[in-house]
Amino acid sequence: MLRSLSLSIESGQIYGLLGPNGAGKTTTINILCHLLTPDSGMVRIADQPISETTKRLLGVAPQETLVYKTLTCAENLRFFGRIYGLKGDDLQQRVADGLQAVGLSDRAHSVAETLSGGMQRRLSMAIALIHQPKLLILDEPTTGLDIETRYDIWELIRQLRRQGMTILLTTHLLDEAERLCDRIGILKQGEILVEGSLDELRQTIPAAEILLLHTSNEASAIARGQELGYAHRYYGAELAFWLPQALELTEILQQFDGIPIDSVTRRPVGLEHIYLDVTQRDRPSTELTPDLTPETPPEALTTEGE
Repeated sequence: MLRSLSLSIESGQIYGLLGPNGAGKTTTINILCHLLTPDSGMVRIADQPISETTKRLLGVAPQETLVYKTLTCAENLRFFGRIYGLKGDDLQQRVADGLQAVGLSDRAHSVAETLSGGMQRRLSMAIALIHQPKLLILDEPTTGLDIETRYDIWELIRQLRRQGMTILLTTHLLDEAERLCDRIGILKQGEILVEGSLDELRQTIPAAEILLLHTSNEASAIARGQELGYAHRYYGAELAFWLPQALELTEILQQFDGIPIDSVTRRPVGLEHIYLDVTQRDRPSTELTPDLTPETPPEALTTEGE
């Protein structure tokens, strides 16, 4: 279920849509693809209300790789190109361009099932781009891939952005969103709780630095932190304090003098800290105003069921 969900994706941006399972990411994609009809509100793609026509403006690379395993790379692209009405020299050029864009020109005649998982994911992206869409939707593009292949996919996504492609990316990998996305929306129970650039999202946490403290006496450390005015959180099993200003290590040790400390780690505020704080709230204490274009109505996406 989506609740008055409003978002705007500017041309040439990568917009990251984050949220736990069941938050509404799939529903949002299905509405954009005109597979679900919202109960109210409006969705516009390239200034056009969604319809059967706007489907041609979208390219979708789903989490499950969209390739026919017994066809070659070129045959896959030709098949999907024909679905979009491409033919003749135009189709052949699009196939060649698509394979080159994803680095598979030398595998044009390779059967898809012989490709690695990363190559199949790249072929799926080429399929999504065959008709030159205005908006590319990448649903968990690197799930299940090894780290080297993940980096290759990240560079491909950056390259598409440099070429002017507008991308909506869903992911559970927070470092992926942190490295790739121009703007990020965090979705929970069908509602975007915060939205903005990473720097803007950092403003939702009143901390200049995160202090991870390993101690055998956590109760005393928390009590000391409260005396100092430091909010504390647990990230997994790690005790953390939100420091309103960055401190030198000697200052930190002085402030927690008398408490047994095994180790101290200082970290900048990252997306993982923001995400956990936002998704674990009952309601957000700080919301950033969505960046709406004049053409976007106050309720850009609204539906009642996922």
